[in-house]
Amino acid sequence: MNLPPDIPIWGNVEFRGKCPAEALEQVTFFARLRRSFPNSYGLLALHPRNEGMRTHLQAAKEKSEGMVTGATDIVIPARPAFVCELKRRDHTLSRLAKEQLAFLRAAKAAGAYTCIALGVDAAWEAFMDWEGNHVEA
Repeated sequence: MNLPPDIPIWGNVEFRGKCPAEALEQVTFFARLRRSFPNSYGLLALHPRNEGMRTHLQAAKEKSEGMVTGATDIVIPARPAFVCELKRRDHTLSRLAKEQLAFLRAAKAAGAYTCIALGVDAAWEAFMDWEGNHVEA
């Protein structure tokens, strides 16, 4: 995966080796978030479901209902929004779609806190940075 120079990257870009699948990292992040912030961010954070096999008709229907191709893995609607694309710790085992990059850039241009996190620990570090330094009271 080519890492874009204009989106902050959290995690060790040099790491290579065995690491959990992206879906497991995502489950771990949301479980930690909901356990640590059960009455705030744990209630707000979401993963826009936008992957999977669909017929052309299903995809058209879902897009007309608001589905956005390339939406990031973690979105927390706040001021500013937290918009994070979660990849595997070894980013060479992941792929960054052009639609995901376009979504990140559009979110950044709109004022969101955007990042790519390499693994759950990096996502948590990015979240803590956002929560501690960027969220308006």
